[in-house]
Amino acid sequence: MKILIADDEPLARTRLRSLLGDLGMGDSIVAEASDGREAVEFCRKGGVDLVLLDIRMPGMDGMAAARKLLELDRPPAVIFTTAYPERALDAFDHHAVDYLLKPVRSERLQQALAKARSLSRVQLQAIEERRDKELSGQSVCVRLRGDLHRIEMDQILYFRAESKYVVVRHRDGGALLDESLRSLEQRFAGRFMRIHRNALINRDYLGGLKREGGANPCVEIRGTDECLEVSRRYLPAVRLWFREGSETDR
Repeated sequence: MKILIADDEPLARTRLRSLLGDLGMGDSIVAEASDGREAVEFCRKGGVDLVLLDIRMPGMDGMAAARKLLELDRPPAVIFTTAYPERALDAFDHHAVDYLLKPVRSERLQQALAKARSLSRVQLQAIEERRDKELSGQSVCVRLRGDLHRIEMDQILYFRAESKYVVVRHRDGGALLDESLRSLEQRFAGRFMRIHRNALINRDYLGGLKREGGANPCVEIRGTDECLEVSRRYLPAVRLWFREGSETDR
């Protein structure tokens, strides 16, 4: 198994290299990277089976790098490393084999390596299928009561930023997503429309545009009693969408 170590801290890379050496896998290390972009570029050349990937790095962080790695024809397995326990759950949203909390312990590293080696053909196929589905823009992975759930794109009504999370409002309720609205807007361009700095709405669920009193206009969400505010900045684009839609229906 050929391993790449990616961490912006030299001491952290040294520790992982030492631990791998103690486990008799020092010769398996093919390269080191100091940020996510460097790790992705090396993996693009092929020859990497596993990336020990730090989550928090300047520039392209570990989560962004993991998403890029999933786009490769033969993506390597990923084991995240992090000093922040609250980020551990995010690892499985990016199809990671495992995660390791810093300072990494030899026993946990050995367990994670064993997981990477023992992925069955069925498991690998499942990872590929989830990857293809997510990359094609058909679903997102969310946190619901501490567990991970996948929500199909045609079930999502809108995304709305609240505090440090994004709320995913879907046909069966709501959930939290650890991804920025800007990233979601880029991933699902054409499927969702920005109506406010804190909201993206699924075009398939756009109802009518209405104004009540002196408040800003809002768009009705089909199948619900909700009406989301449209900011002045995005109002022209929303009006244009409704106008073009009505002309197309004629």
